[in-house]
Amino acid sequence: MNSYQDLSVWQRAMDLAVECYSLTKGFPREEVYGLVSQIRRASSSVAANIAEGYGPDGTGSYVQHLKIAQGSLKELETHLLLSTRVGLLPIEGIGAATALSEETGKMLRSLIRRLQDTRNENDD
Repeated sequence: MNSYQDLSVWQRAMDLAVECYSLTKGFPREEVYGLVSQIRRASSSVAANIAEGYGPDGTGSYVQHLKIAQGSLKELETHLLLSTRVGLLPIEGIGAATALSEETGKMLRSLIRRLQDTRNENDD
C-alpha cells in the first residue's frame, strides 16, 4: 500500500462525507452555521483522521487517530439523528449515510484490532 488513499476504509469514509454534503444541501439557510457545519465537519473528520494517522509515526499513533475517527462517526450519527428529530430530514433520508457510517465503523474497528494484534505480536 502506497498511500492512505489505497485504504478501503478511507475510501468509504470519503463516500460518507460526499453523502453528507449532499444531504445538507437542502437544509435551510439558518442552519449553515448549525447542523450543516456540524455534519460536514464531523463527516470530513473521519476520512481526515484516517489519513492523518497514516504514516511512519508508528502503530500507536495511527490507532489513536483511528479512534478519533470513530468518535467523529458517533458525532456524525448524532447530528444526523438530531436533523430528523427537528424535522430537517425524514428518517428515511439518512438511510444511506447511516449505512455508510455503520460500514465505516466496522472497517475502523477491524483495522484497529488488526493493528493492535500486530503491535502485540511484535512486542512478544
